[in-house]
Amino acid sequence: MASVNDIGPEKANQLLASELKKIDKITPPSWASFVKTGNHKERPPENPDWWFVRAASILKNIYNHGPVGVSKMRTRYGGKKDRGRKPERFAKASGNIIRKIVQQLESAELIKNSTTQHKGRMIAPRGQSLLDKISLTKSKPAKKEIKK
Repeated sequence: MASVNDIGPEKANQLLASELKKIDKITPPSWASFVKTGNHKERPPENPDWWFVRAASILKNIYNHGPVGVSKMRTRYGGKKDRGRKPERFAKASGNIIRKIVQQLESAELIKNSTTQHKGRMIAPRGQSLLDKISLTKSKPAKKEIKK
């Protein structure tokens, strides 16, 4: 069976983001147009659809590393903070952005809370079918023309 990981990561993320735009429960808040994605960033994202791209990335992250919490994802989306003359240090990403996206994905029933001993969110059946649908649409090989 084809997986989302069989497609290139950027292509899969863009396809998943376009599918998430169609879901009514996933909408960027009013403050999303001028907020930075973390303490280590200097400016807000330039892509106007960055909320959906980040939501797609979080959904794939939960699918691949499943049950995972907000704190682990803050570390994963963090980066180096420029501190001027002092050496760079690692800074975590914004927890509020990740938390809101996770809540929206949960309300859309794409992810759910883990019922096992590990805490965190894991992929729900509806989210799994969405990822499978994306992997099936783009994993079909192109038909090659045979020259005689």
